[in-house]
Amino acid sequence: MIRIKLDVMMAERKMSLNRLSEIVDITPANLSILKNEKGKAIRFTTLDALCKALDCQPGDLIEYIEDESEDK
Repeated sequence: MIRIKLDVMMAERKMSLNRLSEIVDITPANLSILKNEKGKAIRFTTLDALCKALDCQPGDLIEYIEDESEDK
């Protein structure tokens, strides 16, 4: 499972959803989908804009969590 940690980075940077939306030019609704981990994909251009706005690396926003229920 891939987890988007946008909520964590926003909290660390003390940035509101509306302010981040203004900076990266993405609607608050679309950012909210990412923030609440409801998104199915993220464009590299969006990831790039988020990293610039939050002064972080892609790995700070994306985390892989192994699913214990999957057969190996």
